[in-house]
Amino acid sequence: MVTIPPLDRLIPLGAVFPVSLLLVLLSIAWGFWIGTQHRTIPETPIGSVVGAMLGLLAFMLAFTFGMSASRFEARRQLLLDDVNAIQTAVRRSELLPEPQRAESRALLRRYVDLRVQVARDPSRIRAAIVEADALQQRLWSGAIALAKQDTHSDISALYAESLNDLMTAHTSRTTVALLHQIPETIWYVLILLTIMCMVAVGFQFGISGRASIVVILWLAVAFSAVVTLIAHLDQPVDSALRVSQQPMLDLERHLQSP
Repeated sequence: MVTIPPLDRLIPLGAVFPVSLLLVLLSIAWGFWIGTQHRTIPETPIGSVVGAMLGLLAFMLAFTFGMSASRFEARRQLLLDDVNAIQTAVRRSELLPEPQRAESRALLRRYVDLRVQVARDPSRIRAAIVEADALQQRLWSGAIALAKQDTHSDISALYAESLNDLMTAHTSRTTVALLHQIPETIWYVLILLTIMCMVAVGFQFGISGRASIVVILWLAVAFSAVVTLIAHLDQPVDSALRVSQQPMLDLERHLQSP
């Protein structure tokens, strides 16, 4: 059984634009060469077919862009949910008795530091997730011990609830960041449809005997720019369009203040 590797392993994010540009130009050139061999075919019906194919490609691009944009917006909302959950846990930890209060605040401060480190160096995301899970276990173990000391304490119940919200936000954020991306099948269908459409465009140029290099370059650059934008919106780690981490940075400064 043949397994197709994930697209991000085949094409690095920084190479999406030049690869897309080359793919479009080569496809048009191939179609143009085929068209020059079939100049007896009437141009009018071919133009209608090419127009329909380009419309289908535009729909596919809009559909894919919508998916990536919605995921980008979801990551931004989950960041705010994460910050709010941590802030709530920090505030409620201040109501705890010592030494639980100091220990919880130190663990939460380290938890936020991990978030900031990932924002500055996205390559550390998987190691940070492992350490964050360990910090969550320590926080939850402390909440359980506190609850056993006084089973009727409202403060310990509220603190445990805030930790539960914190862990839920963490799970949602890491899942969307690492797993919820545009499916590989959609990318491969888009590539195949692009090749077919650009070959058809080149074929129309070929049977007409007229080809504008400027128009072809404009088409190639415009298409490649849109595909690059979609790819950057879809990638949460190495993308040039990452969600602003300013709320988490502000929270870090707040926790570092006396």
